[in-house]
Amino acid sequence: MNILSKGRIFLYGKLVKFQAWKYKVLYRMDIGEGALISRKATLDRGINPKGVHISKFTRVTGGVLFLAHDACRQLKADTYVGDNCFIGARSIILPGVRIGNECVIGSGSVVTKDIPDHCVAAGNPARVIRENVCCDKYGVIQSKKSI
Repeated sequence: MNILSKGRIFLYGKLVKFQAWKYKVLYRMDIGEGALISRKATLDRGINPKGVHISKFTRVTGGVLFLAHDACRQLKADTYVGDNCFIGARSIILPGVRIGNECVIGSGSVVTKDIPDHCVAAGNPARVIRENVCCDKYGVIQSKKSI
């Protein structure tokens, strides 16, 4: 690996950590330790920025949209994501939704209802397609659930 590639990887790591810091400090969102948020993810920072809650060691990939308000219904509702989750690219998380611990949300999913712990959900609207999964940091699925 050449020095240019190493430099790019180093800078990318710093930028991703800066994103979480920016949302936590500037917008007063509840972002847990070790959470990684892509630069291209959009978290609700306009009407209800304090309504976004992302727990520790969760990865939010590019194009994800988190909402904590609905202007049409004049609704402000907190949106929660648990520990060790992975939110796939271009997913939409609607206001008032709770995603449990150790969950994986498939790319392009629209999460309209709560997702229980240890599940994989995908689709539009998102449905649970697999239960009792065990995830490491950042939603990496392990082969067996350890109880």
